[in-house]
Amino acid sequence: MGARFDAIVVGAGQAGPPLAVRLANAGRKVALVERNLFGGTCVNTGCIPTKTLVASARAAHVARTAAEYGVDIGGRVAVDMRKVKARKDGVVEVSRQGVERWLRGTDNVDVIKGHARFTGPKKLDVGGAELEAERIFLNVGGRPSAPPIGGLAEVPYLTSSTMMDVDFLPEHLVVIGGSYIGLEFAQMYRRFGAEVTVVEMSPRIIPREDPEVSDALREVLEREGVTIHTGARCISVRKDGDGVALGVDCARALPAIKGSHLLVAAGRRPNTHDLGLDAAGIETDAQGFIPVDDRLEASVPGVYVLGDANRRGAFTHTAYNDYQIVAANLCEGADRRVSDRITAYALYVDPPLGRAGMAEAEVRESGRPALVATMPMSRVGRAFERGETAGLMKALVDARTKRILGAAILGIEGDEVIHVLINVMNAGLPYTAIQSAMPIHPTVAELLPVLLERLRPLE
Repeated sequence: MGARFDAIVVGAGQAGPPLAVRLANAGRKVALVERNLFGGTCVNTGCIPTKTLVASARAAHVARTAAEYGVDIGGRVAVDMRKVKARKDGVVEVSRQGVERWLRGTDNVDVIKGHARFTGPKKLDVGGAELEAERIFLNVGGRPSAPPIGGLAEVPYLTSSTMMDVDFLPEHLVVIGGSYIGLEFAQMYRRFGAEVTVVEMSPRIIPREDPEVSDALREVLEREGVTIHTGARCISVRKDGDGVALGVDCARALPAIKGSHLLVAAGRRPNTHDLGLDAAGIETDAQGFIPVDDRLEASVPGVYVLGDANRRGAFTHTAYNDYQIVAANLCEGADRRVSDRITAYALYVDPPLGRAGMAEAEVRESGRPALVATMPMSRVGRAFERGETAGLMKALVDARTKRILGAAILGIEGDEVIHVLINVMNAGLPYTAIQSAMPIHPTVAELLPVLLERLRPLE
């Protein structure tokens, strides 16, 4: 007979700790099991460290362009990568320790370090100790994965996780993957001073986005000196002295791309391979993700999956919302569903991209009559005053209900301004609710009513 709990939470990422604390405060006896670092991907190798590095890279960029604003700093801008990494490490450590202190300081929560494996539908083994609970919550996250690339196994390469250990400036960083993770690192290291080349298999970067958004971001990156190759499906790598050489030979053959370091940023996989899921009868798909229903319950009753491993979202905020859904349903008797939430995310290049709802291709595929409006950021006074006019705003609206279907804001403060639209969408209000408000001047958000005045039928 093992130790019995009301609930066991496996993983101390973004959903696990608040759920454990919520259940404990409701009087449940809870075990939280973590085998590695508290805080999960976001705290240790994701959002927090990368955005800290983005801030350092922006500081370097602002210093280099200061003369355009009448500020003479004199001399060459030097970036000390060891100090950049030390600053990042300090921010991460504070966050990680905060999560652990919170958990260990909460009554009714037993924090257990170790690797959890199922031995039955309601049982887990952690380092030889057996734990039992009627409800088990998996918040195990994911890790970087690499596509099948010829020669990759024979060359050293970096991932989004191992990039966190870099305390030097690569001479030439070659990035395989022109999507969200790859582009953040590409711009970041270009601003630190490295030569950067991005190789993307799709015909354009961030291929999930609308073409004009993709094109505008490519223009931003190329203006800063990032070299981008798209449509590169036939990729191979080999050693080249102390560096690597990337071969690209598809419809358009390119000379070998030689770099000092290679970053593979082309996918992630869930951490479900070593949980003993078979022993519990928990189903997975071909990629290892665990299918869940609309309330995040897996194929085995009483087992819930939150965060990256459930394929219902791969962001910190979707994981936290998973916690909110499960907690409300179990503790409050609510009936919250994953399908009720609106897709929203941001890409933290500079300027950032804020996204909500459907892209244009999805709207067209739905067959509904729709309206569309676009406007360049050069029309935004705040952007003009700051000298940062790159990008655009775009909105899609249901022609019958007048509800906003989707939006993209690539531009200064786009990751914040998008929340104006997200809130209206979540409230189920028509877009006219924004037009009847009085925005503050001078802001980026004040141009949203102007954008919506431009709505025209989507042809």
